[in-house]
Amino acid sequence: MSQAEKSQAERVRPSDPQGSRHPLWTLGLLRSEITTLLRRHRTYALLAVLAAVPVLIGIAVRIETGGGGGGGEGGGAGPAFLAQVTNNGFFLVFAALAATLPVFLPMAVGVVAGDAIAGEANGGTLRYLLVAPAGRTRLLLVKYASVLVFCLVATLVVAVSALAVGALLFPVGDVTTISGTRIGFGEGLVRAALTALVVAVSLTGFAAIGLFVSTLTGSGIGAMAATVGLLITVQILDSIPQLSGVHPYLFAHYWMSFADVLREPVYWDDLSRNFQLQGLYVAVFGSAAWARFTAKDITA
Repeated sequence: MSQAEKSQAERVRPSDPQGSRHPLWTLGLLRSEITTLLRRHRTYALLAVLAAVPVLIGIAVRIETGGGGGGGEGGGAGPAFLAQVTNNGFFLVFAALAATLPVFLPMAVGVVAGDAIAGEANGGTLRYLLVAPAGRTRLLLVKYASVLVFCLVATLVVAVSALAVGALLFPVGDVTTISGTRIGFGEGLVRAALTALVVAVSLTGFAAIGLFVSTLTGSGIGAMAATVGLLITVQILDSIPQLSGVHPYLFAHYWMSFADVLREPVYWDDLSRNFQLQGLYVAVFGSAAWARFTAKDITA
């Protein structure tokens, strides 16, 4: 057990069993878990990779267009919104989210979620955490909450990096929506923040799946690999036209609906379907994770 892991376990251990039932103690456990997660070198590496994607996209577009005001005849190729980046660097936020959401963002979430329980078991700290007694249900909820915080942080890192790079490399100003209307830059920032929130919510179902997988094994690496493998499988299934009948039930199917935030007015149909689908996955796999974890024989 590393010194950091020992420190975490010592911070969450209450002075008396009744103290573990106090709401403030639960908040303390959550704060400790989030702090530990965000201080890990692995988390820094994941966030650095995510922040680098908008930088690479911005530089590539800048080189390709020579910093000109248009994308040329082939400007429509590539991720959504990429053709508009040269005219308004603000669109790099949406282009970066479109580029990272299918693979990079969920892979990062899969690593964190898959390691949530299995990593503690593999490191020998899971039983130590439960000695508190934290309660298995409470500990599971705290773990999932910390993964959701990472979903939001990771999405914001992509958005903020893209906004900074877009402002540095391209002109920024009023935003032309998908519907063809123009909105002010301030309202555009609000739409960008809402888009980042939608993307973070879109990852909640996958996070629940990763947490469930994490309760099935004592190997953190195995749980992470299984979670990421499931992501790749679902993405492949969602791209096969012959399986269109099952597409609406795949957790990744409505991920790109975040583009509807940039319509005037906002088009909510696919967004609502996405939220409902994520809620269903959270309910099903969250319940499965709870059933597995509460009945699991903790030996590590």
